[in-house]
Amino acid sequence: MRVVIGGGSGFVGRELTGLLKSKGHEITIISRQPGPGKISWADVESGGLPPCDSAVNLAGENIMNPLRWWNKSYKKDLFSSRVNTTKILAQAIAASPTPPHSWVLVTGVACYKPCLQTQYTEESDWTPFDLLSRLVKEWEAAGQLPENSAKKTRQVIIRPGAVLGRDGGAMKQMLIPFWLGLGGTLGSGRQPFPWIHVSDLAGIIAHALEPKEGPPSTEPDVFNGVSPSLNTNFEFTKALGRTLKRPTIFPVPGFFLDVFLGSERAVILTQGQKVVPKKTLESGFEFQYPDLTSALKEIVGY
Repeated sequence: MRVVIGGGSGFVGRELTGLLKSKGHEITIISRQPGPGKISWADVESGGLPPCDSAVNLAGENIMNPLRWWNKSYKKDLFSSRVNTTKILAQAIAASPTPPHSWVLVTGVACYKPCLQTQYTEESDWTPFDLLSRLVKEWEAAGQLPENSAKKTRQVIIRPGAVLGRDGGAMKQMLIPFWLGLGGTLGSGRQPFPWIHVSDLAGIIAHALEPKEGPPSTEPDVFNGVSPSLNTNFEFTKALGRTLKRPTIFPVPGFFLDVFLGSERAVILTQGQKVVPKKTLESGFEFQYPDLTSALKEIVGY
């Protein structure tokens, strides 16, 4: 299978590329700069989609980049890096004389309103309620194919939670303070913490790329890319402390995160959603790391 991956050189993209190559698939990465096995976004805009069986978009500015202050410029980059790249790929798929059989867009669980009680599945209704949920709305709308194209190409949306892995994502910034014994709960600690190991997210994407029998639906198939274990931030904090054999006695107050990250961004850490991978499990996907203990042991290397 020939797979085109937008943003394939990032944290999740590297994991997905490695997995697909191990299965014998041919990968072309779309990035800002061309190179071996790569093409640029400008190439796709001007020359169209290269011949492929599947397309994936993972592109987007890192929302938790600690080096960037939360301001209008950064928010604009968050939107444009996701919405514009998704539009470029969707338009290229629609214009292709030989469109791919599958088109996978990876967005996020920020569409679901944080709540301690409500449990969300892929079938849950939602409407935008803040900046990040509006981002998901625009992002997913940008990937929607016209009806005539949707009859040829299966559309898939995957909504991951916090992506955990050794070489990037949320863990990269957490490990140092935890190693130093300075780790602790964020805010109240009672907030749900939807998460997924990067290997499982790559596995869900690869699973979604496999050809399905029958004509595709004109509406996207949605899969929640989260672990089946429902955990809180407190449970995650204690599990990471146990795995590292370090104390976790320094809670981080919510107001500090609001000041340091910006309140619109801090909600990712101080609030959370109970998200269940109902359709993901029904599709037959099997998680390698369904619980925090197995995931954290692999990441930390114990």
